[in-house]
Amino acid sequence: MYQKLTIVGNLGQDPELRYTSDGTPVTTLSVATNRSWTNADGSPGEETAWFRVTAWRRMAEVCAEYLEKGRQVLVEGRLQPDPETGGPRVWTDRNGNPRASFEMTAQTVKFLGGRGGVGPGRGPDEIPDEPPAEDPGDIPF
Repeated sequence: MYQKLTIVGNLGQDPELRYTSDGTPVTTLSVATNRSWTNADGSPGEETAWFRVTAWRRMAEVCAEYLEKGRQVLVEGRLQPDPETGGPRVWTDRNGNPRASFEMTAQTVKFLGGRGGVGPGRGPDEIPDEPPAEDPGDIPF
């Protein structure tokens, strides 16, 4: 079985870098994806879905160093369902409104746009989760 999720959205806050007890870096990104449309009566409609993205190891460090609130990113990874419900994490905000976010573990993060002084030539554009399995110099052709 295989699962892959791709999202493009904007960071809702600066990345949060922390370390596990064994020293492994982990960064949490809050990514908002938006969808807009026009209703039959001509009124605009809009929907925002929030994703809580977890990046590990070197990718976590690079994301924390170069990303900031408002930056657009493309994230590829796998969905982590809520263990209790099997769906998104659901909670009530401080104003009593129901909220939900989807939990995702990043396998690749691509930096899009050029916000906040970070852009092409000023930071990595793509950070894979793990280095390539083979050295390209070892390919026999």
